[in-house]
Order: sequence, then structure tokens, then C-alpha cells
Amino acid sequence: MNIKNIPVILASASPRRRELMEQAGFSFTVKTSSADETSTEKVPEKLCENLALLKANEVYKNIKNEYKDKEFIVIGADTVVYYDGEILGKPEDEQEAFDMLTMLSDRTHQVYTGVCVIYRSSLGKQIELFHEKTDVTFYPITSFEIKDYIKTGDPLDKAGAYGIQGPFAIHIREINGDYNNVVGLPIAKLYQTLKGMDLIL
Repeated sequence: MNIKNIPVILASASPRRRELMEQAGFSFTVKTSSADETSTEKVPEKLCENLALLKANEVYKNIKNEYKDKEFIVIGADTVVYYDGEILGKPEDEQEAFDMLTMLSDRTHQVYTGVCVIYRSSLGKQIELFHEKTDVTFYPITSFEIKDYIKTGDPLDKAGAYGIQGPFAIHIREINGDYNNVVGLPIAKLYQTLKGMDLIL
């Protein structure tokens, strides 16, 4: 895939997002954001979009002089899990991971990923911001199964304390929406957004 031979920078340290970009055929480099991601926003779609913008904008500011007058694209993303009015980010420790997974067991929750595309061209800075939502339902999970999963270390760097594409996949009853959105990046919607911006050859 060619994006008009314009450098693409992924503003994310997530290996899952990197893998999805690679699988889709994007050529890109990774530059992680060090922006402060604390927020008091309680609306999940606004929160994930705000944090995606924050990450992308921070990387944009750090590299714009490096590219001087050249065109480039920065893509930032943020994923949150939402259940019963509560936003679940990455667990701080194993106990919080256990509490999150116990709460989500045998229930349906929502996964939101916000995506920000910043395109610098000869006309200036263009920003596109969007989010995707997917409903995820778990089977009932026993305390033993949750503790066994936590021992793998897999949940500690993931919103909602689980990864749908890893060993936790055996506990997923149903999803309604974009699977890749739950992994961490709605790659199809990202492609369509870039296409709408006339950036896909």
C-alpha cells in the first residue's frame, strides 16, 4: 500500500497496533509519545479521542522540524474499556486486573478506540479524529481461571486487563463490531479515513 510516498509515523508503543499496521501493508516508523495521559473525561468516546489527539500532537510537535517543509502523517490511538458507567484503563497491578476481569465476567462491555490522523501538507496542518466502538461479551470466568490468566502477565499492559487476541480468547463469548478495534486499532476505518483525505494512491 502506498500513501502517496508520504512518511507515516505511528505515535504508539503498542506492538498490537504495529502488527495491525504491518498486516494492512502500511510502511511506517514508530515514535512513541511521552505526553501526560491523565484526564478527568468520563465520556469514553471523548476520552479515547482526546488521548489519541494528545499522543499524535505531541509526536507531531517533536518531529515537525526534522521534516522541515516536507509532508508527513502522524497516527495516534488510544483504547479504553467501558462497563456500567466506568472507564477501565490498564490495571495498576494484579489485584486490579483480577477485580476488572471479575466484574466483566459473564457480561457485555464496550471497547472504544480513538484515532487521530495529523497530516502536514503545503496547505498546513489537517487533523482527522474518530472513534470506533465494539461490544464484547465474556463467558462466565472462575476465580481460578482469572488468576491463571493473570499469571501469564498478559493483562497488565492492556485496557480492561485482557487481550482478545491472546490466551484470553477462550473466554470471549461474542463480539459485535470491529474485532481489530478490540485489539487496539480499527484498521479498516483508518484506511477509509486516509482514503477520504485523498492520501491513498
